[in-house]
Amino acid sequence: MGSMLETLRNAFKIPDLRKRIGFTVLIMLIYRLGTAIPVPGISVEAFTEFFNRLGQYGSFMETITGVTLTGQTVRAVPIFVLGIQPYINASIIMQLLTFAIPALQRLSEEGEEGRKKIQKITRFVTVGLALLMSTAYWYSTRTAGVSVLPPVLNALVVILSFTAGSSFIMWLGEQINDRGIGNGISMIIFTGIISGFPNNVISVYYSFMKWSQSSTILAILGVLLVIFVFVAMITLVVYIQSAERRIPVQYAKKVIGRKMYGGQSTYLPIKVNQSGVLPVIFAVSVLMMPSTLVSLFGFDGKVAQFFLNFSNNPLYYLIYAFLIFAFTFFYSSISFNPDEIASRWQKDGGFIPGIRPGRSTSAFIRQTSRRLLWFEALFLVFIVLFPSVLSLLTDSMQNISLGGTSILIVVGVAMDIITQLESQLMMRHYKGFLD
Repeated sequence: MGSMLETLRNAFKIPDLRKRIGFTVLIMLIYRLGTAIPVPGISVEAFTEFFNRLGQYGSFMETITGVTLTGQTVRAVPIFVLGIQPYINASIIMQLLTFAIPALQRLSEEGEEGRKKIQKITRFVTVGLALLMSTAYWYSTRTAGVSVLPPVLNALVVILSFTAGSSFIMWLGEQINDRGIGNGISMIIFTGIISGFPNNVISVYYSFMKWSQSSTILAILGVLLVIFVFVAMITLVVYIQSAERRIPVQYAKKVIGRKMYGGQSTYLPIKVNQSGVLPVIFAVSVLMMPSTLVSLFGFDGKVAQFFLNFSNNPLYYLIYAFLIFAFTFFYSSISFNPDEIASRWQKDGGFIPGIRPGRSTSAFIRQTSRRLLWFEALFLVFIVLFPSVLSLLTDSMQNISLGGTSILIVVGVAMDIITQLESQLMMRHYKGFLD
């Protein structure tokens, strides 16, 4: 903790970093302001009823947006109600299409220029999905409209407001990437989670009050117990996020002219948690898609009820765990390329002691990475599902079912910010030393 505070203090001493931090905070405040701007012409009661039907997915949307969408305290439907969900879904679609469409695969291999082109396509897909989701949200609540405008004009106002709000959030995230600190999309989700934390604590307290039959002491003890569990989980997440497997690398000596180069030893760090929280977010998005479609289009019957109540079924947790495993391995396959690493080492004269350069090196790196991926997936399943299992034990624990996901996001974003600040400080330190 002391090292983290020292990093922040040193960062504020550098004008450029101070501006970046201030800009990031400004964007976060703008996002929070947007969550308070209401959309006219839509019934709050119909909208909250819709999200109540979504069950845990509605709670997930509340978690990542920081907007209250369920319960009796909702006063208005905000313009940012879609949050960053369209962008997340667009990212999933683009990553899947990269494997299926050769043209996109070639773009992904073109370095920075290819990445920019894929990002541009992702923006268009995001706007399209936001438009589709906005239309579906309006359609599901159309019979309870409260606008004095004609029906068609009212529909346009609601749909375009939601779409513009989601597109603006995507733009805010990109501004953080370009001019701020941290990953923009992660910072948006981080803002939503942190802003909802006080309400969650109060909600847990009142849940324990109800459970303990209005005993204040028991309610406080219950809240302290939940806090203790979460502190233990945060400690575990920080430890795993910091852990890495270091593969030793030796560079052969080269004589160029009259000088000798190389010969140094280094290592390849492979983080235990390579994918962060993305497999969890992707898994939730896929898992909740059926219940969302059922609620959006007002389907009824036994099949519809099955999907609406699916989060209470033990099969839900088994499929959830399977999807986390699947997305963990999938994301690693597109973000970590052992063949490219082995090829680069071979060109530069690098090798792993005891391992032949080339294919043998690539196979060794891939095998090491896969072993860590199994541990990473098990870790993610435990962190995400442990609070959910606790929430099944008693009604007073219902509000912590998404606590594991929140912890992963908050800790991951915080550590990413500190890492970026430390690298910036180190770069400037070396620059000053050389000058």
